Amino acid sequence: MVFCGECDEYPCEELKTFQKQYPHRIELWKNLERIKEVGFEKWYVEMIERYSCSECGTVNSAYDISCRKCGNTPSCEYVRLHEKEIAESSTLLLP
Repeated sequence: MVFCGECDEYPCEELKTFQKQYPHRIELWKNLERIKEVGFEKWYVEMIERYSCSECGTVNSAYDISCRKCGNTPSCEYVRLHEKEIAESSTLLLP
């Protein structure tokens, strides 16, 4: 077994808890299903595109509200779709 989605117990309670902890895991279920549909390699190419800045092409993280290179906001498609959840959970992560 390579991915959780291949397991007979999917989705287990441990994975459900894991998914809820950080904003970059918002799309965990969708991503695991997509990997099953198209395979890891194609999914990976899609993720590079999803996390890349539409202006300069820089790959950003789920926590980069603005592009780390050119400052474009939002930094990528993922942030555009989930900016509210990212902002809410990011404040919960502060010490």
